Amino acid sequence: MRASSRNPLSPEARALLAAMPTRRGLLRGLAAGGALAVTGGALAACGTKGKSPSASSSQAPKVCSTPDVSAQERKLVFSNWVEYMDTDEKDSSKHPTLDAFKAKTGIDVTYREDINDNDEFLGKIRVQLGECKAIEPDVVVFTDWMAAKFIKLGYAAKFEPTKVATFQKNLTPSLQRRAFDPDMVYAAPWQSGFTGIGWNAKALKTPVKSINDLLTRADLKGKVTVMTELNDTMGLILLAMGKDPANFTAADYDGAIEKLKTAVDSGQIRRVAGNDYLNDLAKGDTAACIGWSGDVIATSADDENIHYEIPEEGQMYWSDNMLIPITSTHASNAMALIDYYYDPKVAAELAAWVNYICPVAGAQEAMKDIDEELVEDSFIFPTQAELSKAHAFMPLDEGTRRDYERKFRAVIGA
Repeated sequence: MRASSRNPLSPEARALLAAMPTRRGLLRGLAAGGALAVTGGALAACGTKGKSPSASSSQAPKVCSTPDVSAQERKLVFSNWVEYMDTDEKDSSKHPTLDAFKAKTGIDVTYREDINDNDEFLGKIRVQLGECKAIEPDVVVFTDWMAAKFIKLGYAAKFEPTKVATFQKNLTPSLQRRAFDPDMVYAAPWQSGFTGIGWNAKALKTPVKSINDLLTRADLKGKVTVMTELNDTMGLILLAMGKDPANFTAADYDGAIEKLKTAVDSGQIRRVAGNDYLNDLAKGDTAACIGWSGDVIATSADDENIHYEIPEEGQMYWSDNMLIPITSTHASNAMALIDYYYDPKVAAELAAWVNYICPVAGAQEAMKDIDEELVEDSFIFPTQAELSKAHAFMPLDEGTRRDYERKFRAVIGA
């Protein structure tokens, strides 16, 4: 998912970072009607994913007994989405906040950008987890609906509250006590964001202002990419039909499927993509797309032709969450990492790079020491009024999601 070439920390701020302590549920309550406010075409807020496994989750989750060797093995493996971590401008293999974590704790982190799609990644690890077999990642990042499923299946290890005290203290109030993790012991939001429209001015003369335009405008034919994530693509199409993604009927969904099918069959849609959609947009192979705000905004920092547009109909709102697989043998190390990223100073440095909504209370104040221009950046720190106008996707029971997913896959050919 993300990263920007925003200003890195000054040496003084980085020294402060190295000295700081290492302590560390679907966004259902924030759905509301209307689009985020826009003044003079400027964005008033900040861009996620969605699909479900085909197998039933009705079986009782397995209980795995996994030894924690964190004290003996000071290491962990962190699997995340692409471009979702601060990166050194001179050496892309280095990540300042992770380097500071290692210096502070002595825990070595193998960081991997190997998540491209929620379903795809779960498919790689599901069998092993179901059989209580070890997998390499000690921390994985899933979007809220998949985090809920991961927990329900029994695949998520429970946090020890004393080891994630900073997380439980500093998680922003709007993300506390979510339905799928009411006690905040399984999922720690990594970042939140919005899904809207990305477009390339090099390939287009006129901005794409609405989802209806994206799916029908003649000059976009064969140049549009939509996402493999059901919640994002179908949520926006429902909005384009005047429906509320947080409260719609089966008939509404079928109508949205027909709207998508028309765009696919007509050749309007060039490609259906996962997290790799940005490559086509940056090259101009895609003129416009459904995209995540942080991705598109970060890309625009290096290419003035790339723009993020809040659709006239509104945009989707989501969170990605850090979870510890039940078979992790480095769970304590993983909890230390989670807790570390809830220090406001660390969270602010990360947010300055990835351009997504920061889930950490106190990070906005800490941003003053990193980049004062970002303190009031509503892509990172949107107001509650702005958040109330974004849309979450309706929670679905397993059977309904499988049915909706089947219809969606049939149209997009996945």
